[in-house]
Parts: sequence; C-alpha cells; structure tokens
Amino acid sequence: MKKAKRRKGRYSGFLLLAVSVCFVILPLLLMGAASFMAGDELAFRYLEALGLGKGPVRPALLPDYPTIAPYRELFLHSPGFFVMFWNSCLQVFGILAGQLLAGMPAAWAFARFRFPGKRILFLLYLLLMIMPFQVMMAPSYLILERLGLLDTHLAILVPGIFSTFPVYIMERFFESIPNSLLEAAYIDGAGEWTAFVRVGIPMGFPGVMTALLLDFFEYWSALEQPLTFLKDKTLWPLSLYLPNVTADKASVAFAAGAVAILLPALLYLNGQTWLEQGIYASGIKE
Repeated sequence: MKKAKRRKGRYSGFLLLAVSVCFVILPLLLMGAASFMAGDELAFRYLEALGLGKGPVRPALLPDYPTIAPYRELFLHSPGFFVMFWNSCLQVFGILAGQLLAGMPAAWAFARFRFPGKRILFLLYLLLMIMPFQVMMAPSYLILERLGLLDTHLAILVPGIFSTFPVYIMERFFESIPNSLLEAAYIDGAGEWTAFVRVGIPMGFPGVMTALLLDFFEYWSALEQPLTFLKDKTLWPLSLYLPNVTADKASVAFAAGAVAILLPALLYLNGQTWLEQGIYASGIKE
C-alpha cells in the first residue's frame, strides 16, 4: 500500500514537472517556428494580437511554408542588428571581466579576513544588492554625468563591474573552503595572494562561474540601464533591438529573438554542471 502511494506520488510529481517544462519550452518552440514563417503566414497566425492580423491567433509548431527569408533579411539587410549585437558583447563581457578583477578579491577579503566594520560593510553590500534599479537610477545618473561617462559604454560598464551581487555569491563559496586546506598552503610557504590564486580560485570556481552566469543573463537582457544612460542609439545593446522593430518586419523580429536567445540558452545548458558543483562545494565541511 505504501509502495503504491509512493509510486502514485512520483507519477504525480513527474506529471507536474512535465507540464511545467512544457509551459517553459512551448513559447521558445513557437518563436523558433515563427522565425521561419513568411510575412503573410505570420500575419495570418499571430499579428491579430497587435490588431494587424488577418484572423484569430492560430499558433503552430511548424510553419506551413518554411522560409529562411527572415534570417536573410536579418543577416544581410539589418546592419543595426550587428551593431547592437557587438555592443551587447562589449558591455556584457566587459562587465564580467571587471567583476573578476574587482569582485573576486573583494569576496575573498570578506570571506577570509577579519577587519573593523566588516559586518556593517557587508550589510551595506546586501542592502545595495536588494535595492531595485529605480531607486538607484537618479543617483547613478548624476554620478555618471559628473564623471562625464553618460552616452559612453562606460556608463554601463562601471556600475556593472562594481555590482554587489557577484561579491555576495562568491563570498559564500570562498567562505566554505576548509581552513585545513589554507593552513596547509600557509605551512608550505604560500602567501595570501598565492593561497588565493592556487587554493581559493580553484575551490571557489563553481561559485565564480555561478555569479558570472547569473550576471550574464541579467545584463544580456537589460533594458532600463541602456535606456537611461545611453541616448546615442549606436551604443544601444541587442536587448533594445526588438522593441524598435516595426510591425511590417515582424518576421525579422522573431528571427532576431531566436538569435538573441541562442547564446544565453547555450551558456545555461553548459553552465548547469558548474551550478551543481557550486551547490556541492557550498556543502563542504571540515
């Protein structure tokens, strides 16, 4: 009887999980299918939701008449897409590189050192982390204006590099490193920097990758920061490309959406291993 109940509970949980997965994946499949539809078919199936269609919405997982015309239009006749794509790469990967240089040493200091005001400073980090962008928008704008960084890539890079979120994530992992490993390194003659590079970074690598992946997803799809700090449209990232696509280019918009989501999807699929290792590393006990 108990086995039957357990089996029933497992089946129910599996069914619930399968339904949840379908709700997540279905929009992606529909977007992928729509990116291969011609303009007329797209208007027939989807554009009624925008008041531009030729009938009620009729979603389909496969187009009736597949075509690569939207991708040809995107790659060959949409130079603005490539400009925004490279802007996104410059801004996002620049932020991640800066977080490695500034965030990792800060996280190591919080995790391994004792100094006056440490708890208060870390509490300040937590408060800054939970504050929404809308609260910090005006002070950030004024500071960037005073520094002469508005309307430059640095207006996005500087606040992102010194974000408190990756420091918090990496500090949790550095703190979980067994003291015995560090003591063994010190006994062998390692200094603090050597211990950080040869013990701290390898042991805390899953946490570092977790922080970088989460920040990549955040900044790749950022809307408010570039809209606020960048008036020059030649500096806009890819996240602002889709809202500026006109209705007559709806097929191009679906193709651009499919291309824009490809890199985050690949990183997420390949980053699951690091995330699992990070969870395991956070549970290490001496």
